[in-house]
Amino acid sequence: MPLGCRQNGNCNSGCNRLNTFDWLSLQDITDVRDDGIVEISFHNGMRKGFYLRPAKVEAFTGDWVVVETDTGRDIGCITLSGELVGLQMRKKKVSPERVKHKIIRKASERDREILQEARDLEKPTLVKARVIARSLGLEMKIGAVEYQADKRKATFYYTADGRVDFRELIRHYAREFRVKIEMRQIGSRQEAGLIGGIGVCGRELCCSTWLTSFKSVTTAAARYQNLAINQAKLSGQCGRLKCCLNYELDTYMEALKDFPKNADKLKTKQGIAVLFKMDIFEGLMYYSYANSKVPGQIYTLPIERVREIKEMNKAGELPEDLMAYVLEIEEPEEEEIGFDSVNEVVELPMEERRKKRRRSKGRKKQSRQAGDKQQDKQKQNNKNRRNRGKKSGKSDGPQKRSDANEPKKTDKPSGKSKKRSNRNRRNRRNKPPKDKK
Repeated sequence: MPLGCRQNGNCNSGCNRLNTFDWLSLQDITDVRDDGIVEISFHNGMRKGFYLRPAKVEAFTGDWVVVETDTGRDIGCITLSGELVGLQMRKKKVSPERVKHKIIRKASERDREILQEARDLEKPTLVKARVIARSLGLEMKIGAVEYQADKRKATFYYTADGRVDFRELIRHYAREFRVKIEMRQIGSRQEAGLIGGIGVCGRELCCSTWLTSFKSVTTAAARYQNLAINQAKLSGQCGRLKCCLNYELDTYMEALKDFPKNADKLKTKQGIAVLFKMDIFEGLMYYSYANSKVPGQIYTLPIERVREIKEMNKAGELPEDLMAYVLEIEEPEEEEIGFDSVNEVVELPMEERRKKRRRSKGRKKQSRQAGDKQQDKQKQNNKNRRNRGKKSGKSDGPQKRSDANEPKKTDKPSGKSKKRSNRNRRNRRNKPPKDKK
């Protein structure tokens, strides 16, 4: 079972930040080289230090203790004890003579509660600190705040491109928070380690879990690994190039020793072939003609055949084509996938088929009948329009001239005038007679 919070890899408290595995504490052996110095972690690995352990204090790896500092008391957890402390001090170049502070006692439940109260003050303090720094117009960024367990001191970690005159800022902080202020400048990578986060690999950031020494990373590391120079993809959460670009760089450099140098272009009778891709671990180089009539044609050559062509070019000879040197890659045989007929598996009954056909025929017949009715209606409207034009005296053809002696024919009253005359006659009949004087 793992130590720490015992959440088996699902830790959200950051208990594994920059921790050191004390494998001697798990062995049933006595540590003969115990110098009385232990390593103590503060704020879940944000800061570590070495302290003296008096003989009267029985504290071991994993215990919470109260220690003395220059400005008061603080509470931390012992991460290393015994012989491993000497190895860790040698690694960090800390001499035993420089260790002056010591452990006072083991922390009680009340001490843990006081420590939690101090941790709860850090987030609102960080927000106010950023507002004050922005109001003063200082070109700096407050990344994290750490309170001492007794709430007498607060350490502000900030990042800046150059030197910042924060004397006025300290006065505002002391007036606002009523504690002793310490300003500590850190780099962007150290800031990412303090804040923490999840990388593109899905794991916690290396700088917040185990990485302590930050080596410089250049774009040459990406070029050697045949990666595209994309600043957005190669940059980490700190804004700098990812530290993991250096992890496999030595392996790539060793593999690139077998590749021929100055093999970017190969001369043939068909033209000049240009290198555009390399498979470093497979030992393959991909070429294509610059002025090819067939664009997109790629020639895969192993490094041995590329050396042969380079030697021919140095001797003044040109090969006919790269096709003779292409590596023949055996493609895996495709498995034939059989298909079963679904006619016997899924089949509709005959009655349902007939119903569907009848429905489709009925719909076609209805649409045809609707179209015929619309055409008949349009023809009838045109005929009525022509009849009304003839009755009103307008005709399409030329009118014949009538003789003067021929009696004129009176036009029949229209339907509307006939209705109007009948209505008037009816009204006169129903009208009461006037009284005679």
